[in-house]
Amino acid sequence: MHDTLTIKGARLHNLKNVTVSFPKNKLVVLTGLSGSGKSTLAFDILHKEGQRQYMESMGMVTDYLSKPPIDGIEGLSPSISVDQHLSNRSPRSTVGTVTEVYTYLRVLFARIGCRPCPICGGDVPPASFVTNTDGASPFEFEGDTIKDASDMDDTGATMDITETTPCPHCGASVPELGMAHFSFNKPAGACPACTGLGTTVQPNLSRLLDPEHSIAEGGVLLWNEEQSAHYGEVLQNAGKYYGFEFDLTVPIKKLNSIQRDLLLYGVYGEPFRQHFPDVKPPSTVGKGNIEGIVTNVMRRYREYARNPDSRNELEALLVTQTCPDCNGDRLRPESRAVTINGQTIIDLSRLPLSELTVWLAALPDVLPIEAHPIITPILDDLNARVRRLVDVGAGYLTMLRASPTLSAGEAQRLRLASLIGSGLTGVLYVLDEPTIGLHQRDTQRLIKVLRQLRDLGNTVLVIEHDLEMVRAADYVIDMGPGAGILGGEVVAAGTPEEMAAADSATGRYMSGRDILPVSQRRQGNGKHLIVHGARENNLKDITVSFPLGMLIAVTGVSGSGKSSLMLDILDRAARRRFYNAGDLPGKHLAITGWQSLDKVITIDQSAIGRTPRSNAATYTDTFTSIRQVFAAQIPGLDARHFSFNVPGGRCERCQGAGTLMINMHFLPDVEVRCPVCHGRRFKREILDVKYRGYSIADVLDMTITEAAALFVDIPAAYSRLALMEDVGLGYLKLGQPATTLSGGEAQRVKLAKELSRKATGRTLYLLDEPTTGLHIADVANLLKVLHGLVDTNGHKASANTAIVIEHNLDVIRAADWIIDLGPEGGDAGGKIIAQGTPEDVARVAESQTGKFLRITN
Repeated sequence: MHDTLTIKGARLHNLKNVTVSFPKNKLVVLTGLSGSGKSTLAFDILHKEGQRQYMESMGMVTDYLSKPPIDGIEGLSPSISVDQHLSNRSPRSTVGTVTEVYTYLRVLFARIGCRPCPICGGDVPPASFVTNTDGASPFEFEGDTIKDASDMDDTGATMDITETTPCPHCGASVPELGMAHFSFNKPAGACPACTGLGTTVQPNLSRLLDPEHSIAEGGVLLWNEEQSAHYGEVLQNAGKYYGFEFDLTVPIKKLNSIQRDLLLYGVYGEPFRQHFPDVKPPSTVGKGNIEGIVTNVMRRYREYARNPDSRNELEALLVTQTCPDCNGDRLRPESRAVTINGQTIIDLSRLPLSELTVWLAALPDVLPIEAHPIITPILDDLNARVRRLVDVGAGYLTMLRASPTLSAGEAQRLRLASLIGSGLTGVLYVLDEPTIGLHQRDTQRLIKVLRQLRDLGNTVLVIEHDLEMVRAADYVIDMGPGAGILGGEVVAAGTPEEMAAADSATGRYMSGRDILPVSQRRQGNGKHLIVHGARENNLKDITVSFPLGMLIAVTGVSGSGKSSLMLDILDRAARRRFYNAGDLPGKHLAITGWQSLDKVITIDQSAIGRTPRSNAATYTDTFTSIRQVFAAQIPGLDARHFSFNVPGGRCERCQGAGTLMINMHFLPDVEVRCPVCHGRRFKREILDVKYRGYSIADVLDMTITEAAALFVDIPAAYSRLALMEDVGLGYLKLGQPATTLSGGEAQRVKLAKELSRKATGRTLYLLDEPTTGLHIADVANLLKVLHGLVDTNGHKASANTAIVIEHNLDVIRAADWIIDLGPEGGDAGGKIIAQGTPEDVARVAESQTGKFLRITN
């Protein structure tokens, strides 16, 4: 029995023949500078090799899984990874559905929910109160999963429901509702108007029409001159058919309701047909058969559901709004009316999970004794699930929160909670920065959960930069000494105490021998951007004043309202003002002070590309100048031949991807290296073209730091590469697919792209946790970049404004101004707790952020 896990001679990527051992069944933290080799060691070697060996032991084919370049691994266990990549981006997926908490609530409401009688309006108790008296559970359980056999077939279509309950007040028969009636993903429960999404997509008329001009003058923005003439004639024909005149020279805003409905919805559109209910629409274009611009856009939007590029173009013409029928609640009216202890399932779905625990705890005491046999097994599992979610720091989330809106850290913590509930032992868990997005107040709670996972008999390996997590580990491995080719070595290993004494970047910051300097505070330019009456999500009608010309940190515990204020309100309102964007801002009264700004740049953690063909080089336009350099080496070639996205020089077997996807039928598809180009993406004759001894494929395989040295004499390429180095991405390979970048890496690529543009001195920068994925030594470089964003050309008198959502105390301490929200997450948050300089906030006793600023000062 191995008590330690030992890797021998690891040579993958930048690892330099690494041999390292660490104790099993312990909490082990793998730390080091960004790009030092942590992910390669943890995910690409330990996790993948653990999977390969496990599959091999089960007799499964593993020929497509290559063994990593190592001499050997001893003591390896089957592995489970929890990384930063969101696996579910369906708008139908919510926190409640992925954690199964909502599924358990559906059971409760189907069995013990009271529904109003449609005749007299009185409460009708569920039949199960009367019929189920033998103490048996009405549901079968398979492990932790409810076997839902209530009233749905395999397709999700409703089956006949013949059971009814007599109303105790008037005797009317009231149909029983099953689990499906409380699911917004099944026809029986989904709101018909929005099909359970809670939102509807509507045309943005400001993008379709210019109301000040007539159709003849180009008032329909989608039509060119020729189309305006053609469709104008059809509109006039339709007018003649129905007996009214359609004047093409009248400004669109002066069209009457009939003319406007014809233009927007066409002759078959319901709004227009209401004007002529007894008239059969014209059958030909010559007689006036026209589709209408709104009808046309919506039809194409539906048809292009499987064509992302075409659909993206149409999305610019649309706006997403809360469903007017269900008000965003997703369910049918009859399902929304069912209550337990006065609460509907939607009421509970809007509660933070921490408050849901309180409601669940009180439930047995308020229900009749005959309900206890029904609810006890369900409540036991439900309580356990919700407690685990609260313990991992997700207590501020609500069940209605859509999965695609979760940050990488939030998604990780939800999965971590489910892993704890699995009860597995003897497993190697590999986690990638689980503290992302957590306030310092919640980190200790997360540490406790990781120790619980360890105490079940598992090895917990955590990639982490947070020093509090490093200090809580049983064992620490520090990678370095630098990033990229300067990293790939184990520079220190041992207990946290031994690590603090080590002469490594991590050790020096742990011991306090190195600290981040704090620059002189800016005073701003005396102007303010003010958000009045912010009420989105949990914000409590607050008015927030942002002093311009400063680096501002918006802080607070997780779920306190930071993203609602910054991204849902300020970002969307700014994009509508400066760029006529379609997304409506969150609820607020007004924003004043825009006249002091001329543009907004939001740098969030969303992906920089949806396909593996996008990378840091293509996104920042660095690759364009690199391709031009190679094209200049051989007469007759142009930059197109050195693109892997278009035919010409790319390998056509894999179409420039370097890999092929193999369909594994009942297993996930597997990506294998292209057998023709061997992963190098280009034809042989293109690969033979060299610049200073390197092919285009060699360049794509270089780190940004290596490429900067190679192209130092090419200003167009070097300037962009140098900026990516400045934001801490020097270790990143130029050709690394965008889909494999973490949220923090994607954000820093965007930051580098924005830095390449000329600043105006009136720019507003909005950033969402830019320190994500950065070692504390890299944070120092990021702070220089953030200060550089504010100081235009080095002059503080003409400063831009940078506002960052941040938990990192080093960035918070370096800010000129802090706006701290709280005091808690969810409904207990949404207030301004403190604002001022870091020193001002540190003196506010009620501020959780202030508390930690005091501790670390």
